[in-house]
Amino acid sequence: MPLTKPISPMPLLSVIDLECIRGDNLLFSGLDFKLYEGQLMQVEGANGSGKTSLLRILAGLSLASEGQVLWDGKDIHKQRSFYFSKVAYLGHTLGIKSDLSPLENLKITLALASFPFDETAVYRALEQTGLSGKEDVPARSLSAGQKQRVALARLLACPTKLWIMDEPFTALDASGVSLVRDLLETHLRRGGLVVLTSHQAVEVRGDVVRVNLSEDGLR
Repeated sequence: MPLTKPISPMPLLSVIDLECIRGDNLLFSGLDFKLYEGQLMQVEGANGSGKTSLLRILAGLSLASEGQVLWDGKDIHKQRSFYFSKVAYLGHTLGIKSDLSPLENLKITLALASFPFDETAVYRALEQTGLSGKEDVPARSLSAGQKQRVALARLLACPTKLWIMDEPFTALDASGVSLVRDLLETHLRRGGLVVLTSHQAVEVRGDVVRVNLSEDGLR
């Protein structure tokens, strides 16, 4: 049985002539790529090349200086609510509320994204990410790696198509890294899409493409 579903004839995520300027710095310009169901794209580049800025633009959290981001052929800013229901973003700060438990953090995430609370699915997500027994512990008492696992559990709890992840292997031990790889492979196998940054090569079974902002994104 193949790990990835057959690629659809049309890309779900398209970037057209994208440019990003921060302050007086041109980070990248003329950036073009397409991403299909079951594909993972690793964004590479030197520090300061705009990797995090690109992820925030793709997530709809920041605006590009020029160019377009399309979801299923339509500009993401002309279908914001619909697009946000398809995207899960895992950034550097994780967005974990330290006074709340992992369970409460997931409840809030689902409510903000207008997804129904499915108790069985939420507990399953916490179990899959190694947080069984920690469901009701305040997040401030968790280690950095466990907080990262809470953020990963949010990806599982929300039925989104596109995962955008900024350094998802940070603070994880060997078992955590293996967990992330398993989650990525499962998501790709189900026809999901992933865009991520990582300082290490992402070795997952599936259709992996790479874009290097230092080489491809500055023209």
